[in-house]
Amino acid sequence: MPVDARVAPEACLTMAEVRHGVDALDRALVVLLAERQRYMEAAARIKPDRSVVHDGARIEDVVQKVLAAAAAAGLSPAIAEPVWRTLIDRCIAHEFEAYDRTRG
Repeated sequence: MPVDARVAPEACLTMAEVRHGVDALDRALVVLLAERQRYMEAAARIKPDRSVVHDGARIEDVVQKVLAAAAAAGLSPAIAEPVWRTLIDRCIAHEFEAYDRTRG
């Protein structure tokens, strides 16, 4: 997905350039997060039982994959891990809501 034109972080000379870059990335992240949410809705539709919505082994698998990707991309694990754990937590809550809505 293309991200709005922006100055590369290492080439920024002004706070306006920094803010423009951050805002452009935020818009792109929102689109990606909305797509991730739709996958959670698909999972809610597909899973046969509410008891399998929360899957601890899968959570740890996702976090480990994210940490590996973060290391390769230069993202601090101190940012990646808590962000993804919060994201996963909120996505599971959304999936429970979607599951209940589709079975309601």
